[in-house]
Amino acid sequence: MDQLPVSPLKPADMPALPVLKGLRVATGNSGTRYRGRADVTLFVLPDQTSAAGVFTRSKCPSAPVDWCRSVLQGGAPSAGSAASNAVRALLINAGNANAFTGAVGAQACAHTAAAVAGALGCAPETVLLSSTGVIGEPLEAEAIGAAAVRLAEDAAEASLEAAAAAIATTDTFAKWAQAEAACSGDRAVSVVGIAKGSGMIAPDMATMLGYVFIDAAVEASWLQGVLSRAADQTFNAMTVDSDTSTSDTVLAFGLGSGAAVSTDA
Repeated sequence: MDQLPVSPLKPADMPALPVLKGLRVATGNSGTRYRGRADVTLFVLPDQTSAAGVFTRSKCPSAPVDWCRSVLQGGAPSAGSAASNAVRALLINAGNANAFTGAVGAQACAHTAAAVAGALGCAPETVLLSSTGVIGEPLEAEAIGAAAVRLAEDAAEASLEAAAAAIATTDTFAKWAQAEAACSGDRAVSVVGIAKGSGMIAPDMATMLGYVFIDAAVEASWLQGVLSRAADQTFNAMTVDSDTSTSDTVLAFGLGSGAAVSTDA
């Protein structure tokens, strides 16, 4: 497929992203769909990292959405949002959404999560998964799992620009943002986000993935409240063509390597 022209909405200057202490990341090619570009991303999260998520409201969620809901709710499915104080990794693949794949898709999630868990020495139930791409095709779980094992060996503290490019599908440019906030004791807390977009963005996010990392230790319940309010005012307040995706996911992480900050305000 020919390369699409870069969107005129691309900012003239993209901000440099800080390296977040304790957050390790690696990208690579799985050999499943794309040639000459990274299509798998692994984030290795510090101990005691909290996580929160908001997901599609489609009645036909993808297997990774079901998996994430289960992880964040400790095994109980959730229709909207979910949070956890103990996650260790996030694996994202681009090119195959693992949606409308039934039991085979659920098994693929279990396989790839187990591959990550085995490489990192954690439980599969602490591994979050996201997939984006073609719908209705079985995920090549063996290849994705093997790529994840390689990435676990390569993961290191680094800026997230490469990850922003690796999660893209039809995006015409990689998307990221960063900000700083003053918290208790005048400590500056960094907030870094990456996302992939699509032509389908309605009525609630639809076919987009977003990931936000905060270098501060915060409770999952607080993080969930902040994320849900932000999503309602942003991702859930836009439309392109009124389609809803199977795979909408936004995850936020309070890195356990960061200092604890007051969230009373």
